Amino acid sequence: MTAFAQTRRELVIGMAGIAALADLSPKAAAQMKARLVVVGGGFGGATAARFLKQLLPNASVTLVEPDTDYYACPFSNLVIAGLRELEAQRFGYDGLRARGIDIVHERATDVDPVAHTVTLGSGAMLSYDRLVLSPGVDFIWGAIEGYDEAAAQVMPHAWKAGAQTALLRRQLEAMKDGGLVVMSVPPAPFRCPPGPYERASLIAHYLKTRKPKSRLLILDAQDKFSKQPLFEEAWAHLYPGVIERLGADDFGRVIAVNPAVRTLATDFENVTADVANVIPPQKAGEIAHRAGVADMTGWCPIDPITFGSALQPDIHVLGDATIAAPMPKSAFSANLQAKLCATQIARVLAGLAPEPTVLANTCYSYLSDDAAVSIAGVYTNEGGKLKSVEGAGGLSPSGSDPVIQGNEALQAAAWFRTITEQTFG
Repeated sequence: MTAFAQTRRELVIGMAGIAALADLSPKAAAQMKARLVVVGGGFGGATAARFLKQLLPNASVTLVEPDTDYYACPFSNLVIAGLRELEAQRFGYDGLRARGIDIVHERATDVDPVAHTVTLGSGAMLSYDRLVLSPGVDFIWGAIEGYDEAAAQVMPHAWKAGAQTALLRRQLEAMKDGGLVVMSVPPAPFRCPPGPYERASLIAHYLKTRKPKSRLLILDAQDKFSKQPLFEEAWAHLYPGVIERLGADDFGRVIAVNPAVRTLATDFENVTADVANVIPPQKAGEIAHRAGVADMTGWCPIDPITFGSALQPDIHVLGDATIAAPMPKSAFSANLQAKLCATQIARVLAGLAPEPTVLANTCYSYLSDDAAVSIAGVYTNEGGKLKSVEGAGGLSPSGSDPVIQGNEALQAAAWFRTITEQTFG
């Protein structure tokens, strides 16, 4: 068995840990009544709401999400490159509503952890026995001088899928052949560590096939990044002369922008782009700060067994907002964390002690229209600390084998269908 095949096997074992935890009797689960509120309708929150209702059918489960449509970030880089339509990224909440979950399309504006209430934009309040927050990320506007919400309409971040995704795609389509695309990558941590480099690969694919005189410059606040050997191998093989990357040691960190002339400034030079994709520094979503579950880092410390907040009782935090390293900020992580969190909440409400589990993550990245690579990890939370299982994770093999990378692309598509069905179906 290869190291990567072993990783796949470990992922299956990790997922099986969910079933092992759910040792509540159906009768006991059916008798439990509680007011459970989930804020955030993405891969963490929507999954948590679904599994809480599944485990505790008589509990009141309310999902608070301001948008009626959710646009998935995974696969949105394919949309930017013209390889997928934005409509394929759109999901609704009818499937969750049909399962008996109350869907409230309002913004949660405040949380009172003492009174156990969530305040909505309308002024209405929801009371809870347990609150699950899955707020995703917010941007730290102004961390890059000149980059604010208005600037993002000229130099899109496209780091929250939807209108920004479509804007960046239109700008690439409108750019003249021979133009310069500049991408700014923030310092870690941020949502989806390999995401900028998948985007770079797919933009390069677009340029190579549609505008071959154009090129892409990556201005990166990092020197090392996820899947770096695989990306750099692919860039050399597929896109020679198309991609240039300047890391932190090469003065690649962007410190200021001027959207009026699409200029990005580093400590060394000013670069003028025809299309500028500026991904700003990030923090946990604002409601996490309002709830008092974020610390001075801007992120949320959690108990890795229950995903309970380390700062506020009876509140759990999932997904991108958490401090859960070495587990990355990814849709896979948020989805699995939600399932485990729902199970642990059911156990606690039944008077059972939380139990340690095995967790896993896998993340696919497209290199072109028909090739992908992946990284996988397996983790334990025994002892109240998340740790990687030595030898259980790994990268796709190097070598640019088109058969292997083609199969990885097929696996990525199958994964996306499965996770969206589990989340929204």
